Amino acid sequence: MDRKQVGILIFDDVEVLDFCGPFEVLSVTRLDEEKRREEPSPFDVSLVAEGESPITTTGGMRVVPDHTLENSPPLDILVVPGGWGTRREAGNGGLLEWIVARSNEVETIASVCTGSMLLGKAKLLEGRRATTHWQSLDRMESSFPNVEVVYDEHVIEDGDVMTSAGISAGIDLALRLVAKHHGEKIARNTARYMEYPYPEDNARRI
Repeated sequence: MDRKQVGILIFDDVEVLDFCGPFEVLSVTRLDEEKRREEPSPFDVSLVAEGESPITTTGGMRVVPDHTLENSPPLDILVVPGGWGTRREAGNGGLLEWIVARSNEVETIASVCTGSMLLGKAKLLEGRRATTHWQSLDRMESSFPNVEVVYDEHVIEDGDVMTSAGISAGIDLALRLVAKHHGEKIARNTARYMEYPYPEDNARRI
């Protein structure tokens, strides 16, 4: 099986479901439901942070990254979550440079919630349609005048860049990634396994 290498960026004050939602979806995906315990997901998912030390999420969960920015393996997909920590990381030049460099290598770069603000700071949303958490839509529009901010859609795909609404929307974004690579049937099976309603439309939930 040719597994897609997925890196999910984490940092202090990251929103828990922003990264755990996509991690869950992509790690429990199976191409053959009858061999769920025998075969791995077609996505090999790892957590990437700036350093080796555990990070502390919004809410206080401590998480140990699998890789650092320096030793992360080559990636096919990069997911950038949001959370209050994005306000600090927006001024982290080294992290933004790493995101830009990886964006030139991956097939898809995706953000959840205010992770899109980091993509905006990295100038990866210029001339594109994008979205974010409903509370940050106006801030996104004022911060990035060359971005077409979408207020009424849940997940936006513009070329090789995907952005989503807030927090739980990362689950829908990840299901979109599953469908993109392995078809809607596999994506629906994944949602069913998770006992999560498959998104039948792309209207913003809030």
